[in-house]
Amino acid sequence: MHNLDWEDLRYFSAICRGGSVSAAARRLGVNHSTVLRRVDGLERALGVRLFERFQSGYVMTAAGEALRQGLGGVEERIDAARRAVGGRDQSLSGEIRVTTTDTLARGMLMPSLARFQQRHPDVRLQLVVNNSFLNLNRREADVALRPSNAPPETLVGRRLGALGSAIYASHAYLRAAAKRGVAADDWPAHDWIGLDDTLAHLAQSRWLAAAVPAHRVTTRVDSLLTMVDAAREGMGMAPLLCLLADQERRLRRVAPPDPSFDAARFDTDVWLLTHRDLKDTARVKALTLFLYEDLRAFFPVDVH
Repeated sequence: MHNLDWEDLRYFSAICRGGSVSAAARRLGVNHSTVLRRVDGLERALGVRLFERFQSGYVMTAAGEALRQGLGGVEERIDAARRAVGGRDQSLSGEIRVTTTDTLARGMLMPSLARFQQRHPDVRLQLVVNNSFLNLNRREADVALRPSNAPPETLVGRRLGALGSAIYASHAYLRAAAKRGVAADDWPAHDWIGLDDTLAHLAQSRWLAAAVPAHRVTTRVDSLLTMVDAAREGMGMAPLLCLLADQERRLRRVAPPDPSFDAARFDTDVWLLTHRDLKDTARVKALTLFLYEDLRAFFPVDVH
C-alpha cells in the first residue's frame, strides 16, 4: 500500500460513480486511455484485479467491490472540506462552475453571464449545460439555474418565478388540419410532438399523457428546444414553453393547457441554487445576487 497513488483512487471512484470508463473520462475531463492507465497503476499497487475486462465493458471483481465499499464517504468528506475552505475565499476572482439546462442557457442565462463577466473580469465562468441535476454537494457545479417544482433540500437559493407553457402549432400545420376538417382544439385528432422517457417528469410530458392518446404522439424528442424546432417545422402540435415559442413567428399559440389538468403543475418554477457552504463566498454571492436581479425581468409576476 505504500506505493498507492491517491489520484488513482479518484479515477477508480469516477468509474464506480459513472458506471463505465467512458463516463469516468467525461466526468474527469480526460481521455479514455488516461483512465485505463490510472486503473492499471492502481491494480499493480494493490496486487489485485479490480475489474474484469470484457468486450462489452468492465465488470467489477470482488476485490474492486471491497475497495469501493472501503472508500464509501471518503470522497464526500474531501468535497465537504474543499467547500468549507472555498467558502472562506472573499476575493472577486477565481472560477465559478454554473450549470443549467439547454433551454435556460439559450432562453435567458447567456446574456446575463456576459454582463456579469464584463463587470467582474477576474471571475472565470465555466458553463455546464446539462438537463439533469448535477450534484452540487460533490462540487460538480457551484451555482445552478434549474427549472424544478421540487429542488433538492440540501441546496439553498431563491425562486425566481415560474415559466408558463401553452399549446402551439405552426401556421402551416394548422392550415393543413383545417383543410381536413380538424378543429384546433380537438386534441385526439392531431399529431403531437412529445418528450422521451428522459424528460417524462416534466409537466409537458404529464399533460400529454393525460390529454392525448399515446398513438397520436408521432414524434418524441429529448430537448425542449428541439420540441420547438419540430413544432416550427409543422410536425404536429406541442406543449411548449412560452419563453421559447412566443419568439417564433411561424408558431401560433393555440390554447392554454386543458383546464382539467392542474394549471399550477403545468407551470415550472425556476430556482437559483448553490450549496450552503458556498453561499457566502464572495464570487458566488456576487453572481447569485446579480443573476437574481438580472433575470427577474423574465418573471413579471411577483416572486416569493
